[in-house]
Amino acid sequence: MDNTDDKKWTILSSEYLSREPWFTVRRDHVKLPNGNEIPNYYVYEYPNWVCTLAITKENKFLLIRQYRHGLGKTSMELCAGVCDKDDASPLISAQRELLEETGYGNGNWKEIMTTSANPGTHTNTTYCYLATDVEKISEQHLEPSEDITVFLLSLDELKEVLLKDEIRQSMHVAVIWKYLATNHLM
Repeated sequence: MDNTDDKKWTILSSEYLSREPWFTVRRDHVKLPNGNEIPNYYVYEYPNWVCTLAITKENKFLLIRQYRHGLGKTSMELCAGVCDKDDASPLISAQRELLEETGYGNGNWKEIMTTSANPGTHTNTTYCYLATDVEKISEQHLEPSEDITVFLLSLDELKEVLLKDEIRQSMHVAVIWKYLATNHLM
């Protein structure tokens, strides 16, 4: 596919409407290559994120369950979080998040995809990892705002959770489907 036709927009002006830790939003006045202008285009600035599909030495898939206030629901998820400024790389962030949220670590790690929650309005990238042969090495180290339950699922249980739409985070669904499809497990 030819990606040489860069149709980048020109920012004519930009104004921050909010600069809170989890709500940084700006309004851009942009000009498109065809000459059209959008005077109120809103952009949400977030730090980069990570998520990990972790599999134990016993071939159990490590998932977590937690309440998500935006949806008002509790659902299953992969271990995920924010890339902290002090982390040397997204991989370090993913390893830290897995250990903090589940108590699992070590193993073999590889990046399996990068994605964006919404590239039309979000500035961040999500780095997605596969961690195999992880093992329990500590207790959870949760933040005061976290109440996370850890689950170890068989392949069949993972498929059931996926097919019953018990995972609401779309990026996590994409990572699991990619893993299953790549390994011919569906």
